[in-house]
Amino acid sequence: MSATDPNESPAIELINVSRRFITPDGKSMTAIRDFNMSVARGEFVAVVGPTGCGKSTTLNLVTGLASPSSGEVRLFGGPVNGIDPRIGFAFQTDALFPWRSVIDNVVAGPLFRGKPREEAYARAREWLARVHLTGHESKYPHQLSGGMRKRVSLAQTFINEPQILLMDEPFSALDVQTRVVMHDVLLDLWSEAKASVVFVTHDLEEAIALADKVYVLTSGPATVKSVYPVHLPRPRIVSEIRYQEDFIALSKTIWDDLRDEVTRGAARDEARAA
Repeated sequence: MSATDPNESPAIELINVSRRFITPDGKSMTAIRDFNMSVARGEFVAVVGPTGCGKSTTLNLVTGLASPSSGEVRLFGGPVNGIDPRIGFAFQTDALFPWRSVIDNVVAGPLFRGKPREEAYARAREWLARVHLTGHESKYPHQLSGGMRKRVSLAQTFINEPQILLMDEPFSALDVQTRVVMHDVLLDLWSEAKASVVFVTHDLEEAIALADKVYVLTSGPATVKSVYPVHLPRPRIVSEIRYQEDFIALSKTIWDDLRDEVTRGAARDEARAA
């Protein structure tokens, strides 16, 4: 195949992208500048950086919810044109309808996309089984723990078979033990679906444990400072790999790089508040 074959192009490309906007007080602000990122098909990429550096803006550009002020965003070799049905989302806040049961939440996407009702419910039961929620189909979100709600959210997302999955700190509200369980659930689902993932997080260990590649962003306006490949073998058991020497060494290397940006970001915020 030629180098320009669309089947060979990355799932996501941000090419020299900058994003500027006007603040409520009328000032121009640059969220990201000269930003370059490439996510291969089936690749799991994590993005870390200081608070407020523009990580979420990057996801908005991929979804089409925001447009670049300059540069180009491409999906599977083509331009971004509005909301793309090939993209799935997972955010910090659960996107569950509180008035719907577990299975009715999971089945909502397939029904909206025109799947026959019987087929949609059969698939919903299959996905709930994959996230170990068989027997909880008729419960409502308020009857579930935080970890169980996250598993419903993952089933709700993966049942639509996204080719790209954008995740914005989806597990940050969970306790440490539940997060580790959710990491393993996510990796199991991803290894089967092979979607291309961009996972935004403040947790460096989480980024390394999950990803094939970690992008480190500068303090705002964000640009890519460094890219670190993660050569830990798959499949991974997150509760075990974080104690391996290679994991610890990589975590220290990336933190030494990231710490400078966190310090700069904190100093900038203090100066603004003064």
